[in-house]
Amino acid sequence: MEPTVLFGFDMETDIGSWTPFYEGLVHGTPRLLDLLDRHRITATFFFTGDAARSHPEAVTAVASAGHEVGCHSLYHETLGDEIIPIPGLRPVLPEECRHRIEVATDVVEQVLGGQTVSFRAPRLWGSTAMVNALEDLGYLADASYPMFFHKQRLTPYHPSRTDWTAEGDMRILEIPNFADMTIPSSDPHGRDRDQWPIYRTEGAPALMTHIDNMLGLYREKALPPVLCFYLHPWEFHEMPSGPIHYGEGAVLPAPFIIKNCGQTALRELDKLIGMLKDRGCAFAQARQLARN
Repeated sequence: MEPTVLFGFDMETDIGSWTPFYEGLVHGTPRLLDLLDRHRITATFFFTGDAARSHPEAVTAVASAGHEVGCHSLYHETLGDEIIPIPGLRPVLPEECRHRIEVATDVVEQVLGGQTVSFRAPRLWGSTAMVNALEDLGYLADASYPMFFHKQRLTPYHPSRTDWTAEGDMRILEIPNFADMTIPSSDPHGRDRDQWPIYRTEGAPALMTHIDNMLGLYREKALPPVLCFYLHPWEFHEMPSGPIHYGEGAVLPAPFIIKNCGQTALRELDKLIGMLKDRGCAFAQARQLARN
């Protein structure tokens, strides 16, 4: 079966929730669009409402290039269940979830001038309440399932109303994010199977080894191989290596978070796309997977 690749770019502030800046979105997005155009492949760009409102020109550029504009919450807040404890970060209450998504969707759609049908939860922290809200709001695809953590779903599936990690009869398509499930894990949360951001910290060939592992597993299990990756525009712009000061404090990113951001990341993604093409991969948007 021909492998399908979904590149999902999470359009958010630099280094996720840890800064209020959009330098990566401003400078990294044009580089990504040029790279995708050169390879003639398509992708989905998941915008937070704040990113879309702050930088409507990025939304326009993505849509004009023929890519999908999706939603990534309002301010990169956590909408689902906590899977990895992070000091200072707590999910919104389940009863708040629908309203937050509704407001974020309205903001992105107003900037886009069209409908948004694909979603990804910040940090891949999804939940049953979140997926039910997405279903009720008319979303067709959710690329939030962290394969490394929940482990059971290797391919896209339609979830259950009572358990978003189980198969059911909902219309929305849940798309698992890539992990190498063939390797042993020594992490209680399974994060050493999650392969972000190995393409830039160790290079595209290192990530391709894990991709080949999973392609072998898909063949062994006779499953349709769908490889969904999460990336960010700030990875394609040089990030500061020292403390980042703003407001009343500062952030010091862990070294692997910012290692090789900028031109190295762009070069390695270029290599990775070429390797994926050599494996016969097709490239799709989240909405295209949901409508097939």
